[in-house]
Amino acid sequence: MSVESIDPFGLPRTMNHWLMKSELDVYPYSQLVADGWTHWDGVRNYQARNMMRDAMKVGDLVLFYHSNTKPPHVAGVARITREGYGDFTSWDASSKYFDEKSTAENPRWFMVDIEPVCELNMVPLQDMKDNPNLDGMPLLQRGQRLSVQPVTEEQFAEVLRMAGVDAADL
Repeated sequence: MSVESIDPFGLPRTMNHWLMKSELDVYPYSQLVADGWTHWDGVRNYQARNMMRDAMKVGDLVLFYHSNTKPPHVAGVARITREGYGDFTSWDASSKYFDEKSTAENPRWFMVDIEPVCELNMVPLQDMKDNPNLDGMPLLQRGQRLSVQPVTEEQFAEVLRMAGVDAADL
């Protein structure tokens, strides 16, 4: 699921891999490239929140997935640039993500910051389903709707291979 990397103090740490979903008409990978970075806000599922709050670390790599499009597909790779912090959209009464139980002092929801790493040749969902090397990948499980999901190192490398990219080059 992970590889060794070096933390800011020069010590080895385990790097995890993730998949994050965004609808193509809401925030496409091309917009992330144009923006240079973004905060990943508005996640309102406790399991996804916990991954962003507790498990995502600076340097972790992310498969950026376009959902609710034909065909749904992996479009690029991103990197975590800031670890989990309070999702300020939950404190904004004018936001569609407002939650009156969340405050800056006691945030209920969290977000991370990401930056683009590289655009990929489209890897359609059906091609991933047809690839036995991706058996067990959460994205491919029935009923799996989380917008943030863990991905093993092997699954991450296989999706990149399908896009014509060697994971060692990232």
